[in-house]
Amino acid sequence: MDVYTLLPAPEVAKDLAKRLKARRLERNLTQAGLAARSGVPLGTLKKFERTGAISLVSFVRLVVALGEQAGLERLMKADERGVATLDRMLSQPKTRKRGRIT
Repeated sequence: MDVYTLLPAPEVAKDLAKRLKARRLERNLTQAGLAARSGVPLGTLKKFERTGAISLVSFVRLVVALGEQAGLERLMKADERGVATLDRMLSQPKTRKRGRIT
């Protein structure tokens, strides 16, 4: 079972912040260095690492600046895992759920 299925969204956000901070430290980058490299304001990065709160665009910029975009690409390749995309679900004909009484 995926750990994230058990956690409320704010806890997932805090965990993502913790993981991003660990990647930043592995690359020996300061918060100021990552902020400059990503274009995300330093205050935004500090708040994210502390609280987990950040916009999606800023999160993606940080991930890309750390060279971790492959993780985002894997996340969004739902078709390869056999998960239906919204387009595929909408294009399928609807089937009746109840039988006809005769």
